[in-house]
Amino acid sequence: MAEASLLEFPCAFPLKIMGTAVDGFAQTIAAVVLEHAPEFDAATIEMRASSGGKYLSLTCTIHATSQAQLDALYRALTSHPLVKVVF
Repeated sequence: MAEASLLEFPCAFPLKIMGTAVDGFAQTIAAVVLEHAPEFDAATIEMRASSGGKYLSLTCTIHATSQAQLDALYRALTSHPLVKVVF
C-alpha cells in the first residue's frame, strides 16, 4: 500500500538547501534540481549568505508533481558533497 502524502500534487514546493559558500554552488544545485524538475527556473533561486559568509542558503521553489519526485530530489541533494542540509 502506498503511503499517503499530506501534499496535493501538483503544487509549488520550496526547498531550502544549505551548503558551504563556494564558487559555483548555486549553479551546481540548480543543475541537480533541474534533473528532477525540468521546468524549474534557476533565475528564481533566492540566495542568502550566513552572517560570517561561510555558508550559503538557497531557496528553490519547484512545481512538484509527485511524492516520488520530491523523494528522488531530496536524495540527490542530501547526497551531494557540497550540501550540508536540505529542508
